Amino acid sequence: MTPLPRWADVVLLPLLNVVLAFLVGGLIVLAVGQNPLQAVGIMLYGAFGYGSGFGYTLYYTTDFIFAGLAVSLAFHAGLFNIGPEGQAYVGGLGVILIGLALNGMHWALVFPLMIICGALFGAAWAFVPGYLQAKRGSHVVITTIMFNFIAVSMMGYIISRILKPAGVNSDESAPLEAITRVPQLRGFIELFKNSPVNLTFFLAIGALFLVYWLIWHTKFGYAVRALGNNPVAANYAGISNQKLIMIVMALAGAFAAMVAVNNVGGVQGRLILNFVNGAGFVGIAVAFMGKGHPIGVGLSALLFGMLYQGGQELAFQMPGITREMIVTIQALVILFTGAMGDMLRGPLGRMFAQPDPAAGAK
Repeated sequence: MTPLPRWADVVLLPLLNVVLAFLVGGLIVLAVGQNPLQAVGIMLYGAFGYGSGFGYTLYYTTDFIFAGLAVSLAFHAGLFNIGPEGQAYVGGLGVILIGLALNGMHWALVFPLMIICGALFGAAWAFVPGYLQAKRGSHVVITTIMFNFIAVSMMGYIISRILKPAGVNSDESAPLEAITRVPQLRGFIELFKNSPVNLTFFLAIGALFLVYWLIWHTKFGYAVRALGNNPVAANYAGISNQKLIMIVMALAGAFAAMVAVNNVGGVQGRLILNFVNGAGFVGIAVAFMGKGHPIGVGLSALLFGMLYQGGQELAFQMPGITREMIVTIQALVILFTGAMGDMLRGPLGRMFAQPDPAAGAK
């Protein structure tokens, strides 16, 4: 198969896959008697057309960036981290513990400590599958999947039996005071009125730059990529594969835990059941659609943020399109950009192939 130019592989191929997914989704919308072009217009307006909608899009994008980076970082080391959902959930425990311990103090002091404590809890949770992979040979895919279920059960018990205040009916922790919570951007930018996007969005943008620098401009990143490309050669070159696997998984868990900073420390202001709400699983699609590159992860996260917010607007504006149909459209994007992401690679390769001069001479 003819290799694609770099720009076609990174930009054109994912774009065509998204267009193909929307075309198939448009056929589904057409089949129920609705106008596909009108549906797309409503989705775009709901995601970008007014301040609150745009704010919600950026809020979802923030979660998806962190989850996507957690998957991408492990992927560069040849590891398939399916555990951001559980890692973010456990990270919420670290965020709320430091938040409640310093409740009433200014957010400028508490915000960095939330980042540190959440990262430590998320890293510790991801370190265990990394250790089992490195030392015991337990495949990280299996262990991270199981740790998602363990996290749900453990956090459910902690929230409902330990952190839940007396006299409160719902399963949630005590709330953080307004001065302690991560401030929402609507307090600084009027455009984002009534939307939950907060300062964690800028933390997500910073994380994209950090991962780019870490993977492509440091000795550590070179070792990570060497491990992912050829573990035998990396070990022969003096790299400790076992040590690196554990470190990379811990770092991936730390990035996933930033979802908790966005939600527990900012939007909710308390620890509630299932606050991650599937963002960790969406991060898998974001990472693969973005080819593991921070720029691709950022753009993919924005696309899925648009799908989430635009889908809610679509369900409200066009009652004929149910929530299940919107989930189907989102699933089609994942299907065509993930599982079938290379379907168009062959035709594009033939399109970009250079003609053989020798064949022409004959």
